[in-house]
Amino acid sequence: MILGQLAFFAAALFTGAAFYINAVEQPARLGLDDHALLAQWKPSYKRATAMQVSLVLVSFVFGFAAWIRMDNPGWIVGALLMLANIPVTLRLILPVNKRLMAIDPAEAGPESRALILRWGSLHAIRTGLGLAASTAYATGLLA
Repeated sequence: MILGQLAFFAAALFTGAAFYINAVEQPARLGLDDHALLAQWKPSYKRATAMQVSLVLVSFVFGFAAWIRMDNPGWIVGALLMLANIPVTLRLILPVNKRLMAIDPAEAGPESRALILRWGSLHAIRTGLGLAASTAYATGLLA
């Protein structure tokens, strides 16, 4: 059962962090001028990347291990939902990230603001995946 609890814990941490970004950090930074907006987004993105990737992988590994041990579909569903963050990020979000990272904050303007707005919408997918994974894991914990 400890494997499932660790999977759930990592997924819940991921979901909380992702939700915080969408509900608090993104709206706050959108109140900045274009230059400050991009200047704030860049280091925030870099710092969050390591944490989010780690939580996805930890949650997946523990969820997969819990599924092997307990053969409850909640564990594999949660693990796969957490893992889905990787292709979503690589396919949808990374191209936007690369474009934003290539813009010098001194040259920020309407295009960079529009990209950050798009980034926020795409990031909400990760929040949803984390919430869905946490819910699936919860079914495993309650079984």
